[in-house]
Amino acid sequence: MSTMVALGPLVHHQIPSLPTLFTKTPLTSSLNYPHRAPLSVPTTSVSFKSSSYRPVVTARATETDATTRTQTDQLADVVFTDTFPVRRAQKVEGKLIIKLDKGNSEGKWELMVGCTLPGKWILHWGVNYVDDTGSEWDQPPIEMRPPDSIPVKDYAIETPLKISSKEKEVENLQTVKIGFDSKSLIAAINFVLKDEETGAWYQHKGRDFKISVIDCLPGNRETIGSKKGSKKWPGALGQLSSMILQSEGVDSDGVKSSNDPKGTSPRSSLKSFCEEHPIVKETLFDNAVKVSVSTCPETAKKLLYMETDLPGDIVVHWGVCKDESKKWEIPAEPHPVKTTNFKNKALRTILQRKGEEGAGGLFTMEQGLVGFLFVLKLNDDTWLNCMGNDFYVPLSTSSDLEKLSVKNQSEDSIQKVLTETVESDSSPISKKDGLSDPTISEYTDEIINEIRSLVTGISSEKKRKTKSKETQETILQEIEKLAAEAYSIFRSPIPAFTESDVIEKIEPEAPVKICSGTGSGFEILCQGFNWESNKSGRWYMELQEKAAELASLGFTVVWLPPPTESISPEGYMPKDLYNLNSRYGTVDELKILIEKFHEFDIKVLGDAVLNHRCAHHQNQNGVWNIFGGRLNWDDRAVVADDPHFQGRGNKSSGDNFHAAPNIDHSQDFVRKDLKEWLCWLRKDIGYDGWRLDYVRGFWGGYVKDYMEVTEPYFAVGEYWDSLSYSYGEMDHNQDAHRQRIIDWINATSGTAGAFDVTTKGILHAALERCEYWRLSDEKGKPPGVVGWWPSRAVTFIENHDTGSTQGHWRFPGGREMQGYAYILTHPGTPSVFYDHIFSHLNSEISALISIRTRNKINCRSTVNITKAERDVYAAIIDEKVAVKIGPGHYEPQHQHGNQNWSLAREGRDYKVWEAS
Repeated sequence: MSTMVALGPLVHHQIPSLPTLFTKTPLTSSLNYPHRAPLSVPTTSVSFKSSSYRPVVTARATETDATTRTQTDQLADVVFTDTFPVRRAQKVEGKLIIKLDKGNSEGKWELMVGCTLPGKWILHWGVNYVDDTGSEWDQPPIEMRPPDSIPVKDYAIETPLKISSKEKEVENLQTVKIGFDSKSLIAAINFVLKDEETGAWYQHKGRDFKISVIDCLPGNRETIGSKKGSKKWPGALGQLSSMILQSEGVDSDGVKSSNDPKGTSPRSSLKSFCEEHPIVKETLFDNAVKVSVSTCPETAKKLLYMETDLPGDIVVHWGVCKDESKKWEIPAEPHPVKTTNFKNKALRTILQRKGEEGAGGLFTMEQGLVGFLFVLKLNDDTWLNCMGNDFYVPLSTSSDLEKLSVKNQSEDSIQKVLTETVESDSSPISKKDGLSDPTISEYTDEIINEIRSLVTGISSEKKRKTKSKETQETILQEIEKLAAEAYSIFRSPIPAFTESDVIEKIEPEAPVKICSGTGSGFEILCQGFNWESNKSGRWYMELQEKAAELASLGFTVVWLPPPTESISPEGYMPKDLYNLNSRYGTVDELKILIEKFHEFDIKVLGDAVLNHRCAHHQNQNGVWNIFGGRLNWDDRAVVADDPHFQGRGNKSSGDNFHAAPNIDHSQDFVRKDLKEWLCWLRKDIGYDGWRLDYVRGFWGGYVKDYMEVTEPYFAVGEYWDSLSYSYGEMDHNQDAHRQRIIDWINATSGTAGAFDVTTKGILHAALERCEYWRLSDEKGKPPGVVGWWPSRAVTFIENHDTGSTQGHWRFPGGREMQGYAYILTHPGTPSVFYDHIFSHLNSEISALISIRTRNKINCRSTVNITKAERDVYAAIIDEKVAVKIGPGHYEPQHQHGNQNWSLAREGRDYKVWEAS
């Protein structure tokens, strides 16, 4: 059986117009097409608001003819009409041809790569040289590059394939030819085939194609044409296969050179070959479903007419809902012809064919219904839905439809709050302004209180005397920022105010509110492992012995390593998610450890690797993308745009992690399974929250979904991104970097915080170069995430990746305590690395934690930067703690002469004072 490889979407076709309902309206979105029938009727949906409401003549149906139109129907009141784009896949098969042959002159060879599939194909290629070590590509010499080749950074070349005029034996064959000298230092040619129109990639068994042109290629693995007697492929390309030049002993093109009198050149076995590889791409065809809803003037019933240009028999799997919960129900009869009942949960109706132009049907709805929900089933059992949700058609009037837009409501409410506040700054914000909308997450309650506090502060007569008009305007900007945070639109995250003007107080006697993005606000996090912890085989038991000590030091949360079975011993290449017997210990030992921490009132975070998962089995192409265990997903669970794993899911919503299959979180079954797994970890294993690995790989909205279901005490994501540099030097302004982290937090609706990578990077530059002025941004604020959204910033100076034995981005040696003096006195949630806790730094870290706890420094504490110069940085936090780092001089009483300060702790180039 031929081996096929799916390459993803390619050709987009125009939609033929259908009579009555179809207009030439451009499609604005595409749909998922999972290749399995739903096991039950979905209960979630997406409501659509038509961009244009056009009067459409609809039909009134009888039980015998659903398409009959009468004069009465033309008087029907149209309340809704819209076109839903749908996308279906059709496979196209072809061949990838690889041919190595002698050139026209002595010592010259030529590699030809061809493809018989239509489209715009690009050869993405590079070379290895004889003295190379490792598997990294290099760019070939200029003379080796075919015409129209374009360099890709410094490691590859992209060359377009073109229709071949010489290879007439194969229809539609596009080729590219690469010539090289057998005496050159080229050891191998590597390539992948890229579909320019879709970005899809084609590889060989999940790896790059590698053509070895010497013997004993360093780091050699399976290469194309490397086996003797390379197979001649049968079929339509037989004529090309017959052109293979069989090797007859030693070649005459420079093998027995003067440098190799014995004929032992590394190219002594260079042979001609021709191979064909079957290749399949899924061509996507754009179709549409047009729906019109009208009111019958005689009966006041709703008439829903549906037409589509999808080919074949189309089954509409449908139901209705009586309120905005979108719960499927079966409507009262009469039902359209060719309608059957599906497990008393939904109805199935076959649309009536209208020749080759499409199909349509009329559905009569009783009064009192709010919406019509449906999905479509095609002949090949493909199900079409709306980006992972049911199609939803509102059966209400246009005025009612506007009420369905939560986003519009939220934005209007915010504008109302701001307008009323500007006009009358003595008016506190109340619930009548729309801020108590039940659709908004509970975490916004505390933000609403903050807004009230700020507005009340403006109206305070005492503060009015000390605040200028400019200051009041900046406070209003802070209110706008908080409102935006509450409603997850975060338009302008840069606050234009100073902490000395607005101080966010948290009263210790007030009830503590828990939010997964912040916990109680007073957390101090311990990373409870390093890169080598797995090697003991009993890490859980060893850590259990340290629970009491960690509690005595003041830690309230501990982050444990990934618990699942993993290809890599450290746990970050998970395989069977439900198998919790890992290199760190058994599942029973893990439960005992968590219980032990709970005895000391320490919360436990699980390291959840949701972005990628290692497969159990290979597909027919030899690619590892079929999963086993309890979550036995197939390749639909893998994103389609990672060239290494040939997924059949949708394109990734983030960056790809190329070491393992990247999971497609847009799939309903994936999200359902992951929610169940996370809830199992919470309930059965005992985790209190999550550290989320590599969250750059998938949209933060999916994280919000997972957090709302699992309700963690605390959650933090690892959004790792490169800072901005110019000519090798770190830029002072890192706003773009922290904005990307802020954007991800905002996508989660604030249900998770993020590690403040920006702050770590800036601390590196400030301490290494003695440039402490970097620790104040252009607004006089902390320059990291902690300066913009402190309640969601988890600050750190080291972790298992940056430090430990990996040392990818090690904190400046000998200056660790300056870093801890900064993060343990500042807002945000500080995280302390295991290696530092159990080292000579223990007593100093313990003292700083005590100072933070004693003064109730929390994730929203205020910072007043009093000095940021070349050799010193100093700040006052909550008017309770003063800190100075750097070799320069600073004493807090010089800045605040009316306040008494006592030195609480000092060390190498840092000091911390407490207000007495």
